[in-house]
Amino acid sequence: MHGMLPLLVTTFFMALGVLLGGSVLGSLGSFLSSGQPPYHTMVELSEKLKIWALVTALGGSFIPFRAIEIGFLSGQPAEICKQIALIISAFGGAHLGYFLLKSCSGGN
Repeated sequence: MHGMLPLLVTTFFMALGVLLGGSVLGSLGSFLSSGQPPYHTMVELSEKLKIWALVTALGGSFIPFRAIEIGFLSGQPAEICKQIALIISAFGGAHLGYFLLKSCSGGN
């Protein structure tokens, strides 16, 4: 992978996929085990999974935040901008997944 755009797109869709997949499969499990309504469970799970989708898409723990710190200390504004763009991309994917699930279930 070369360039920033492919990395941003990949990060966006990873967060989207984690949120959609986790919510749909989690609601299926909830329906099969306890008879909970799937749409309601999907929205609840997507609210809980939003932050985890963000963290997963960023590659685990707090590596991007550490890179921002190093960028500040060593005076590399390009690295800071890159990490902030990745965080925004991951958040956008997770929020789009939440919005899609909420819209499908009739929520606002």
